[in-house]
Amino acid sequence: MDTFLDVTAIVNRAKQVLNFKRDSELAEFLGVSRATLSNWCARNRIDFPLLIDKMGRNMDYNWLLVGKGNPKHQPKFCNDALAQGEVEIIHNPKIREVINDRSVTLYDITVAANLKTLFTNKNQYVVGEIQIPSIPCCDGAIYVSGDSMYPILKSGDIVGFKEINSFSNLIYGEIYLVSFTIEGDEYLSVKYVNRSDKEGCLKLVSYNTHHEPMDIPFASINAMAIVKFSIRRHMMM
Repeated sequence: MDTFLDVTAIVNRAKQVLNFKRDSELAEFLGVSRATLSNWCARNRIDFPLLIDKMGRNMDYNWLLVGKGNPKHQPKFCNDALAQGEVEIIHNPKIREVINDRSVTLYDITVAANLKTLFTNKNQYVVGEIQIPSIPCCDGAIYVSGDSMYPILKSGDIVGFKEINSFSNLIYGEIYLVSFTIEGDEYLSVKYVNRSDKEGCLKLVSYNTHHEPMDIPFASINAMAIVKFSIRRHMMM
C-alpha cells in the first residue's frame, strides 16, 4: 500500500507536527538511524507500524499519510443507546447516499385535463413509476406538450413536480406547471414564473422567444407545481 504514498511528504509532515527541523531529529525520535530514514524516502517505503506507534493517538493519521484533514486528531464522540464514547468515522461519503425506493409516480395529465383534477384524485391517472438514484422528492411527474420552453423542454419530455399550496411559497424565476381558467377555458402551461407589473397578476414567461409573456390573475389559477427535474426522450418508440 505504501507504494501509492509519498514517503518523503509523510516524513516532512511528521517533522512539521513534531517541530523538528532536520531529518536526524526525526530519526532519533523514531529510534532509527539517519541512513534508515533516508533509505525509506529513497525506496518510497516506510515502517508504518513504527511511525504510527511513535506519533501517538493525538495525530490525525489521515493528515499524516495523505495530507488531508488537520495535523491534530479531533476526536468525535457518540452518546447513543447503542454506543457511547469516542468513535471513529470509517465511512464518510462525499455524495449523498441514495435513498431506498426513491421513486416518482408518472401521471397522464391528458386524461385529468388539468392539475387541480389530477391533484384531487391521483390514483385514477397513474401511468407508471420512475426510479432514478438521487431523484428529487416530488409529488409526481407528467409528460409535457408544446414548444414554449424549447429547447429546455420539448414536447414529450417528462417533468417531475412538487405541488404549491400557497402563492407565498413561490420562487420567482423557476419553472412551474400552472393550471388556470380564462373566460371558461382551461389551460395548462409550463413556464417561468415571474412577478407581474399588474396588480393581482402573475407573469408567465416562455424560454422560446416566439411566445409572448402572459399576465394572468392569481384568481384564475386553479393549481400550481414547481418543476423539480426533467427527462428527455430522444426516440419515440
